[in-house]
Amino acid sequence: ERIKLWPFFLFAAILSGIIYPIVMGWQWGGGWLAAAGFSDFAGSTLVHSTGGSAALAGAILLGARTGRFDKTGKPTVMKPFAASSIPLVTIGVFILWLGWFGFNGGSQLAMGTFDDAVAVSNIFINTNLAACGGVLAAAIVTRLMMGKTDVVQMLNGAIGGLVAITAEPLMPSPLAAILIGGVGGVIVVFGTKLLFSLKIDDVVGAVPAHLFAGIWGTLAVPITNPDTSFGPQLLGVVSINAFVFIVAFIVWAIMKNTMGIRLSKEAEKTGTDVTETGVIAYAIKD
Repeated sequence: ERIKLWPFFLFAAILSGIIYPIVMGWQWGGGWLAAAGFSDFAGSTLVHSTGGSAALAGAILLGARTGRFDKTGKPTVMKPFAASSIPLVTIGVFILWLGWFGFNGGSQLAMGTFDDAVAVSNIFINTNLAACGGVLAAAIVTRLMMGKTDVVQMLNGAIGGLVAITAEPLMPSPLAAILIGGVGGVIVVFGTKLLFSLKIDDVVGAVPAHLFAGIWGTLAVPITNPDTSFGPQLLGVVSINAFVFIVAFIVWAIMKNTMGIRLSKEAEKTGTDVTETGVIAYAIKD
């Protein structure tokens, strides 16, 4: 990686302690977006797009890793830019997948009645189906586009599907949940390519999986929930992401011009683990 540790810690504190509470207050608890008719059941935009917008601002100001793009602007396919451990990435995604049942199901906020129990059960089913849809869609698209089934994109597709269904996991039919998640998976694949074309180095795919898929999931709510409409959904998406991106960009810019946010080329080459923490994360020998 190429970011200094303490500026990252500082931004994480600002994001979780200031930016998120402001945005949440616009909707949950009877804010102005709630009054306008905006609906985001468990946070496709409120949670995930907020994080994605903040990540996009940081990635732009931080710049790409040294050598990530060649002279023509194409991403470099080199060992240093490969994932450290695909099995660990896979385990991490499955942990998230499991946790999402609590994330979405818990947003029902009640289990005291039969109707609540049925609602939570439906949420569990739709959450799982959307993740499956994201995986399958990413697998099919990468196979058709590249001739290979990209496992990393499949894993990100699962996240994209989960993020997409988070805005409305209760109302969709099982087929609709699969389709919503599937579109999320496709968005992740093409969103990754879009960032590459813009020379934005998003190491973990946070922007396609959380920002782009979150926008889709939020705008798709009226498709399955007749009590919502497209106008308030668009208002919420635009206002939240614009606010978060602008504030995050300002915060990153201030840190960049004061304490600095990027490691030196020498430190980047040596590794953040060694230069920032004094620990060798991977003791690899040829």
